[in-house]
Amino acid sequence: MGLFGFGKKKSKKEAEPAVEPVDEDKVAAEAANAAAKAESAETVLAEPSSEYQGRGEERGPWDVNDEDVPDYDDYLDLGAYYLPFLQGIQLRIKANRATQQVLGSTITFGSSSLEIEAFAAPKTLGLWDDVRGDLLEANKVASEVDGVFGTELKLPVNVKGGKTVNTRIVGVDGPRWMLRGIFSGKAAIDPDSSETEALNKFFAGIVVERGEEPLAPRDLIPMHPPVAPAERKAAAEAGEQNGKEHFKDIPDNKPKGPLSQDQQTEVKTTLSRGPMFSEVR
Repeated sequence: MGLFGFGKKKSKKEAEPAVEPVDEDKVAAEAANAAAKAESAETVLAEPSSEYQGRGEERGPWDVNDEDVPDYDDYLDLGAYYLPFLQGIQLRIKANRATQQVLGSTITFGSSSLEIEAFAAPKTLGLWDDVRGDLLEANKVASEVDGVFGTELKLPVNVKGGKTVNTRIVGVDGPRWMLRGIFSGKAAIDPDSSETEALNKFFAGIVVERGEEPLAPRDLIPMHPPVAPAERKAAAEAGEQNGKEHFKDIPDNKPKGPLSQDQQTEVKTTLSRGPMFSEVR
C-alpha cells in the first residue's frame, strides 16, 4: 500500500541554498518569516452559494496536481492531506484504538473546532451531494443552507450530559476525492466570527493527495501520523527512500467503515513545531 509520504511537489523556481552550519537565531527568524508569509497569503473565500465554484483555480481545498496549488513544503503531512499554517491552533489525531490506524484530524482554534476527513470518490461524479442526502435522510433535524463551500448542512448533535452541540458540515469534491469538514463552536453558528473566517480559510488551504491506489468510493484515503516539515526535509536530505523511511512501521491496512460513526477513537499528542501547531496536553 502506498502511504503517500511526500507525493508530487510543485517545483520551486530557485535552487535550494547549500547546506550551512546551523545558526539558531537564523532558524528562528526563518520560522517566524515562514509563518508570517503563510498568514499574509490571504485566501479569498467565495460568497455563500448553493454551488462551490473555482476549486483548484481560484481557491481550495487543493489537489497536489492542481496547476495553481500553493507550495505546501512547509505544511504538516498527514498522508491523505497536508495542513497549512494557522498560529494558535491545536491538532488532535483520530485513530482506531485496536489498529492505531489514523482516520482523521481535528483542529481546535479558540472556542471552535474543525474535524477533517478525506474520502475516495468516483472519477466522473462528485460524492458530496450523495453524502449530504444520506445525512439528511438519517438526521431529520438536519437542514441545508448556502455556504462559502456551496450547500452545507446544519446539524444539531446530542452529546453526553443532555447537551446539544450545533455543527456545520461541509463537503468539497476534488479529482477522485471528497474532503469533509465538521465545524463546531462559533465556526458552526456565527458566520461573522473571526474564528469562522479563520477555520474556513484553513479548510480552503488544505492540499489533498489522493494517491493512485485503487479505493472504493467513500473509503477513507489512507493516512499516517503527522510528519513535520523539518522531518520531511531531513529525511529527503538523508536520501531515505524519498523521505518515506520513517513510515516503515505504519500498519499496512486501509481504514474500515467509511463515513461511519462507529470507529473507536482516541486523542493522540501531536508534534510541537514552531509557530504552526500547539501541543495537545
